[in-house]
Amino acid sequence: MDNISFIINQLAEDREQYFNAVAPPIIQTSNFAFKDFKSLRETFEDEFSGEYIYTKSKNPTVDILRKKLAALQGSEDALVTNSGSSAIFCSILANVKAGDHIISVAKPYSWAAKMLEVVLPRFNITHTYVDGRDIQNFVDVCRSNTTLIYLESPNSWDFQLQDLQAVADFAKPKNITTIIDNSYCSPIYQKPHEFGIDLCLHSATKYIAGHSDTVAGVITGSKALIKKIFDSELSNSGTSLSPFNAWLLIRGLRTLEIRLQRISKTTLRVVDFLKNHPKIEQVIFPFDESFPQIELAKKQMTGACGLLTIVLQPIDYQCIEVFALSLKNFLLAVSWGGHESLIMPKAAGMKPEDYDKNNPEHRMVRLYIGLEDADFLIDDLGAGLEIL
Repeated sequence: MDNISFIINQLAEDREQYFNAVAPPIIQTSNFAFKDFKSLRETFEDEFSGEYIYTKSKNPTVDILRKKLAALQGSEDALVTNSGSSAIFCSILANVKAGDHIISVAKPYSWAAKMLEVVLPRFNITHTYVDGRDIQNFVDVCRSNTTLIYLESPNSWDFQLQDLQAVADFAKPKNITTIIDNSYCSPIYQKPHEFGIDLCLHSATKYIAGHSDTVAGVITGSKALIKKIFDSELSNSGTSLSPFNAWLLIRGLRTLEIRLQRISKTTLRVVDFLKNHPKIEQVIFPFDESFPQIELAKKQMTGACGLLTIVLQPIDYQCIEVFALSLKNFLLAVSWGGHESLIMPKAAGMKPEDYDKNNPEHRMVRLYIGLEDADFLIDDLGAGLEIL
């Protein structure tokens, strides 16, 4: 099923079951009753395939969302969690055991790094970070006890890519599970399962929700892998999504494709403006012709949407702060994917005394382009850069 319009508007919505309401109901219940012993017993034996028993495990509103997300991502099934970090936690924990080794791309999302560096070592699970741009780096550090490869393609700062097909072709003969954080592209602009990646994760807080009013995570994959996570990690960790938040995400999906189209179009105009500005040393954007991995980006992605990074010319720490706070139409905030444009300087995460203006990474400023008009944002950025 690859018709996006059908998926977001009709798939899994049996309106005759709920009074022909156009929007699905929020089934705001914790518990479900059974008519006989047999059906209750069978559900105890297999909650994943059985009837609804307890919203911590399954819920009708949540299941509508699950079916839509699986179809959009091109997978057999999906789970939704109460945050992107819990999706990372559950999917990794379900696929490792004591003594295992994980290969991860360098500098992953902070909570993925926390799990690899703090949580898993308690159980004698080790990891090795690699530069994911070269498949040989994965080959060189692979061990006999390597059971999982963790990817972010692109990541959310310099947008480094991994060759998904090459990683999957390397991992599968060795029975190594592959996981990718696909939040940057959304299910619309990249289909990792088509390249052989086993599990695909999203921070649904971002593009999928789209309105900066809910927090959620997504895991997609084969029926077997999703059931494995459902049966243990999801239920044990209590990270299931509430029915109301599932309803908000269904609402967000209605406009996902058109929001991405609008954001992508505006982003290209902003990139063109920034590339020609004398106060900017570099613009990093996966679909710009100057991007080092542009050919791989075009092979794996059908769009790059609204996240880009600029590297300012060498300036002092205080100048970056002045620039960021001078913008009237970009909020100083983390995350991305909502209706509002955002700015996040790398320097904001370090102490002023640790800042080195000769280090290009310290001068990185990430911009998220929202749903505002392109000229509205360009004028604001131009005025802010002139202050520098």
